[in-house]
This record gives sequence, C-alpha cells and structure tokens, in this order.
Amino acid sequence: MTLSAEQTQWFAQTFAQLVANVERAVVGKHEVVQLAFTALVAEGHLLLEDFPGTGKTSLARAMADTLKGEHHRIQFTPDLLPSDVTGVTIFDQATQRFEFRRGPIFANVVLADEINRASPKTQSALLEVMEEHQVTVDGVTHKVGRPFMVIATQNPIEQAGTYRLPEAQLDRFMMKSSIGYPDHGSSVSILANPKAGRHGGGLDAIISPEHVVSMVELAEEVHADGAVLEYVATLCEETRNATDVVLGCSIRAGLALMRAARVWAAACGRNYVLPDDIKVLAIPVLAHRMVLDPEEEFRGLTNEKVIQRILDTVPAPQERQPA
Repeated sequence: MTLSAEQTQWFAQTFAQLVANVERAVVGKHEVVQLAFTALVAEGHLLLEDFPGTGKTSLARAMADTLKGEHHRIQFTPDLLPSDVTGVTIFDQATQRFEFRRGPIFANVVLADEINRASPKTQSALLEVMEEHQVTVDGVTHKVGRPFMVIATQNPIEQAGTYRLPEAQLDRFMMKSSIGYPDHGSSVSILANPKAGRHGGGLDAIISPEHVVSMVELAEEVHADGAVLEYVATLCEETRNATDVVLGCSIRAGLALMRAARVWAAACGRNYVLPDDIKVLAIPVLAHRMVLDPEEEFRGLTNEKVIQRILDTVPAPQERQPA
C-alpha cells in the first residue's frame, strides 16, 4: 500500500519541523541534521566522527530534546563495564527476589559519547540492542521500546588510549557522518548568541515518540521500483568486486540504504524512491562499512572516494513514478 498524498504531505511537513527545530541549536548544518533524522525515522543509528568542538554532542542533545521521549547520555571510558550500559540484575532483600535495574541504554535517544574510549567488551554490549532493540541479561530479554536510536561520537585525533570500532560494530550504524566547522556567517551567528555552546539544551519538544513510530511505519510504505532495487544491489556488489577493497558492503548495507532512501523520499514529499535518493545517501550509508587494501589506503585512497567512483561508473536507472 503506497502513501496517500495527505500522508506524504504530513510526513514532509513534520520532518521539516524536526530539522528546523534542531537547526536552532546546530546552525548552518542543514544536510547533517537531515541525515540524522533520516537515520532516526529509518530506525537506524548514527556515528559522528569529527574534531572536538564541532557540535557532535549538541546535535545529539538537540535531537533528544526535540522528542518528548526519554534520552540518556553515556560517557564511554576505559573502565566502563557492559552492565553500566545494559543494566544489572540484583537481589532485593526486602522482596527476596531478583530484580532487573535498567541501564541508560533504555531510552528513545541514547548519546554514546566518545564510544571508542571504552573497551571492546563494553562496545560489544551494544551489538544486540542496536540490531534487535533488546537486551539479554542473565538469560532474560528486555525490550528497549520504539523509537530507539544510538548517536555515537568519536574524535579522529587523540587516539591514544582508544579502541578502534570493529567492523561488526561499525556495520550496526546506519550512517556515519561529520559535522565540520561552521562557515563564517554561521560562526558569527553562533558567537552573537549568548546561549551558544550549551550542547543543544533548551529546545522545545515538538513530537512524541508515538508520532515518530507513525512516521517509521509510513516510510515503510514508500514505493521502490524494481530498477532502483537492482541499482542498490549492483552498488553493493561493486564494493565487493573492487580490487582495492578487502571487505565490501553486505546485504545489511543494502537494506539500510533502502530504508534510509524511503525516509528521504517521503521527507522530500514523494511516495516513491528515485535513483537520486540513493546517490545522496550512498556515501553516508555505505562508506564506513568497507575495509580498504592497506597499500591503497596508504596512497591516499578513502572509502568515500571508492563509493563516489562506483556511483560514477554504475549507470543509474531512469527516473519514473509508480503507475
């Protein structure tokens, strides 16, 4: 069942309101904010890698404030334990029963700050919950609810004492992006605001978790033509066939790209996916999932360059609306 014109209009207007609200705290980064909310509505997770002071935490907190749901922040450190993230079962002397105390992962939006500073054991505690939206402690499964999104941050510098995210962990993130420094005009606007630099706090919540779930369900109904599906499958296959790539994109990457493309199309006011939607999202969704040949990487090749080369060489299908 394809979205009606009224549903598509409501989706696009609501999405635009979410982006505009966050842009009050994250100035001049329209595309990054769009990508972040695309990941949220596509029920994916976002990894932000950028230099200190560029607004990674501000973006995460502004998104959390925009929702009327629950949000938590976890500061990842070398001594953080898996139970500090997921929760722990304790024995209650008063009731003579074991009770589960929920960890900070139980929220609608979870900010995992400097995720690469925690040990691989603690990072692995996120694998199940990011993929299946549930936590298993002492053999008992606990659901985290909907919507659920992890926004993780890491710095590309100061790598001493950090642990590189393994490929299995990176593959759980729907998108990887960076905010970057603001342009001159945005910098002046930020400096003129005495409340700037307070990590995105103070925004009014404009949408409930239930409405976000409605957006999720509407986005799933966006039409994707068979030619678009063929296009996405070919892009993923080309990453695996490239001679300068050791590990290419799996089918999970293709599924993530299609989920994101359906949300992007609805946010643009359409009930069908275009090849241009795939082109816009290919780099943030696919690039971080690949492992390059070390020699080629040493010569200056990047994951983003490989994806762009594939986009330039694989012919896109002709754009057409659903019948």
